[in-house]
Amino acid sequence: MSRVWLGLTLLVLGCAEPTVTSPRPAAPTIVGQRQTNSYFINAAEGTVYVRLTQLRGEGEPVHAFMRRMFDSADSAGTRRLVIDLRSVTGGDAHLLVPLIKGIVTRDRFVQGGGLYVIVGPRSFSPAQNAATLLQQYAHPIFVTAH
Repeated sequence: MSRVWLGLTLLVLGCAEPTVTSPRPAAPTIVGQRQTNSYFINAAEGTVYVRLTQLRGEGEPVHAFMRRMFDSADSAGTRRLVIDLRSVTGGDAHLLVPLIKGIVTRDRFVQGGGLYVIVGPRSFSPAQNAATLLQQYAHPIFVTAH
């Protein structure tokens, strides 16, 4: 029943996701700078590290960033996802739908040891909402860092 509820929730919230696509870089390794969302893929370890810093504002929309990141992670065959939510200090929680949807639709990240979530003392509401949903549906390993 919980998977049905999750599916319906993602379907409803997913309707709000814009359908605009952005061009992908040829071979992303490190994307973004300090004040933007970024990711790094370590193909040797099968790990993708995602640092979220902004959910709304200037730059690439979060849904386009997530789509690009998950496409790159799939292409690289990653088995582990590390999400750093320490810098998310505000924004609109429904914009995290692409993150949750991307994770729960990939069994390798939902299985034990496939997902790590880093939170910190400055992680506010959108990050806390994401952590709560991920805990309920993906069972990540939480890491508290400063």
